[in-house]
Amino acid sequence: MIVTIDGPAGAGKSNAARMLAASLGFDFLDTGAMYRAVTLAGLRAQCDLHDEAALTRLLAAIRLDMPPNRVLLNNEDITSLIRTTEVTAASGAVASSRAVRTKLVEWQRAIAKDRNFVCEGRDQGTIVFPDALCKFFLFADPQERARRRHRELSARGETITCAEILQAQDERDARDAARDIAPMVPAADAIRLDSTLLALDDVVARMEHEVRRRMQSIGRDGSPS
Repeated sequence: MIVTIDGPAGAGKSNAARMLAASLGFDFLDTGAMYRAVTLAGLRAQCDLHDEAALTRLLAAIRLDMPPNRVLLNNEDITSLIRTTEVTAASGAVASSRAVRTKLVEWQRAIAKDRNFVCEGRDQGTIVFPDALCKFFLFADPQERARRRHRELSARGETITCAEILQAQDERDARDAARDIAPMVPAADAIRLDSTLLALDDVVARMEHEVRRRMQSIGRDGSPS
């Protein structure tokens, strides 16, 4: 069974997905971390992140593993390294790459094959897992999202203003929504949740209630009970 959570940065997708997966006894897949990992690999290799041929060669030379709460690039733990402002700023080009998206969709489906997963990202319910058991689109007020990101970066010792984060966030939102391949839009059958004024526990509780309701309506063979 697959549950998808899509939405923009700062809406609370990763934390909500991680908590929901734990509550359901499912595995958790942070697909955004996979794009960040490819970005980091490209920056290290001084790869032109706008060159499809160069990105294709890069993908052939790397291996990504996603054990619980970690991201491994060629067996190196890069979990904290992919959350820097440098990687965030450069990840837009990678996320817009057809070569990268095609390959990562393949990897994501392979990881989730025959397993129960909560997957979060921007195209999980629309492109990667269109037949998911339950789909959510989590969003929040842009100012609140920027404040959340600012607190996160400040806690890691990075110096950046909330205004700078908001500007970069707005640019990324526009780019994600307008790209030709896998734009960030809610799936037609996704449940939209505004997390602006909700505590994380409340967001997860609402999601879990809906997922369990749907699970109860499905028999062991996957047909309605």
